[in-house]
Amino acid sequence: MKRSAGILPFKIVDNKLFVYLEHPGGPYWQDKDLWSVCKGEYSNEKAIDAAIREFKEETNFEINKKDLFFIGSEKQESTNKLVTIFGVETDFDAKKMSSNTFKLEWPPLSGEIHEYPEMDEGRWFLIEEAKGKILKGQRKFLDKLIRILNRENK
Repeated sequence: MKRSAGILPFKIVDNKLFVYLEHPGGPYWQDKDLWSVCKGEYSNEKAIDAAIREFKEETNFEINKKDLFFIGSEKQESTNKLVTIFGVETDFDAKKMSSNTFKLEWPPLSGEIHEYPEMDEGRWFLIEEAKGKILKGQRKFLDKLIRILNRENK
């Protein structure tokens, strides 16, 4: 089974919970209003190290390992992948995110190779809005984050 790891940044502003999500880049996603936790595949490293590497690649922002906490791991039925997500309370200007790129033949079988950002936009969402925007298989991570934060505030 493939493995993927990522980071779910959050912040609390005026007692409201915001989470940072990214919109996948490339032609397949361009007309879809679906967003994702910043994550990526790994094999020969620890999940937490892969999450930090992927976050840097997809945002160009640095996250300190000691600030991360484990949110959870979930098997994604659609991709048969085990996804592990860490949380971090932080704040940054989402408009300054800058993602690495990938090459893709588009349209398929055209022979035309184009370069696309892996993630084309990052944005802070109120948690309620994020639940409606995030990829279905990742919604559980938002619920887990809420449960963790509720436990800490009791």
